[in-house]
Amino acid sequence: MKILFTFMFLLLSITFAYAKTDSDKKNKKTIAKQQIQCNMTVKYKVRPKRVDDFTKILSEGIFYGRLRSNTFMFDGGPDDVSHYSIGLGGNLIYKSARYKGFSFTTGLYTSLNPNHVEEDELGNYRYGKDTFSRHAVATSDRDTMLALTENYLSFKKNRAELKVGRFLLETYLLKSHDTKMIPNAFEGANLRIRTLPNTKIQLAYITKQKLRDHESFHNVLAYNDDTSDPYAKWTGNDDGAMHRGLTYSKLNAKGIDDNIIVFETKNTSIENTTLKVGYTAVPELVSSMVLEGTYKYKLDNGLKIKPALLYMQQFDNGAGAIGGANLKTNTTGYDNPNSVDNSILASRLDLIYGAGSLRIGYSDVKDGGDIIAPWHAQPTAGYSRAMSRMNWFANTKTTMFRADYDFSRAGLVSGLRVMSRYAMQDFDDSKPGTTSDLNIFTFDIVKRFEEHPNFMMKVRTGFVTEDHKVANLDGSFKKDPTYNAVRLEMNYLF
Repeated sequence: MKILFTFMFLLLSITFAYAKTDSDKKNKKTIAKQQIQCNMTVKYKVRPKRVDDFTKILSEGIFYGRLRSNTFMFDGGPDDVSHYSIGLGGNLIYKSARYKGFSFTTGLYTSLNPNHVEEDELGNYRYGKDTFSRHAVATSDRDTMLALTENYLSFKKNRAELKVGRFLLETYLLKSHDTKMIPNAFEGANLRIRTLPNTKIQLAYITKQKLRDHESFHNVLAYNDDTSDPYAKWTGNDDGAMHRGLTYSKLNAKGIDDNIIVFETKNTSIENTTLKVGYTAVPELVSSMVLEGTYKYKLDNGLKIKPALLYMQQFDNGAGAIGGANLKTNTTGYDNPNSVDNSILASRLDLIYGAGSLRIGYSDVKDGGDIIAPWHAQPTAGYSRAMSRMNWFANTKTTMFRADYDFSRAGLVSGLRVMSRYAMQDFDDSKPGTTSDLNIFTFDIVKRFEEHPNFMMKVRTGFVTEDHKVANLDGSFKKDPTYNAVRLEMNYLF
């Protein structure tokens, strides 16, 4: 692992040297059709035009491509196995021209893992596993993934758009989370409305989901427990944040369809203030309401101050009685083992000055049931979550410090941005179904190239250490979460 870490930093140094030479060139810039944003979602800068002739709906459409590589290196602690994983692939998306408000989008995504994983090793790969499909490895010894991730019909009129089919979605609890090879995607209908002044409204009805390491769409809140198929668990929702007590057999016995209803609105009518209200529900199982407010103001010396406050209330509509209060079904230490009623209170303060910023974030998950959020939009994101660590188990408190610096904005190095986080996660020692307390330090580097706007590199490092040993009532110890990790991602858009 030391050799791999050295290689990563050597590669990074070469990149910086290239960037300095590259910034001196005066060649004509390439106009990018699409751009990767800081949260790794893609923004389309050039879109197909409207046509008046139906026969031109295909010929006036646009293809968008992406070549991508992801390397994950995991130096496991005493309770984990060290490993690495590589993903090579990309996607090809076609957007048709728009005719009388109608258009369609189709997107095919793929990933190849050249580091072949054997079936008996699959249990060791919890970091970087989204570069391959565990189901494909186990059933056909296949190292590739291929998924028709986007395939939807769109109707747009004025400032409202309806999508029906398969699409990427960004809400408080449902996100594409496109940080690996193939994004998380959903199937159903999504309506976005921008007709009201200073207001954005989004409604969605979701019937299926495709996780990042899956090739097919499946139930959104059901863990496949089919005993006749040894690999069934990888064909349902097996996300790390999935409630393992909400199984196919239990939901089918009760006749419950696990579809999701989403309503969210964002309003900026009050000067310097953003207000958000959201409601997400899986009827007969669980629902949640979220309220968030953000305020920003600027001092005379140029310092910007942005406080934010978030409150989330989770309502148990039957999930607790079916699966229990704990996501892993170990309800020891929970006051009500058959309820997932709970809430989160989170706050943050951003201090922004020129090219630098500092964030102080805090989240407090109350002592009820665990928060159910297996749709890749972590409920503490932006406040206290750092690099792949869940911190929304019951009675968990997290404090996080984040510092960012944009060298490009400061006029020092073109396209270079660095980010670091330090988080302290305090879990409930009396609950063996949760992890030990831990501390996290991460350091990220993002490099874009002025003369090659279609190319982007990102390096992430994470160091997780156990705060202290925690003994369970039976004398065993909670799992030690300690590990070190490095990620290297490269993207080329065309």
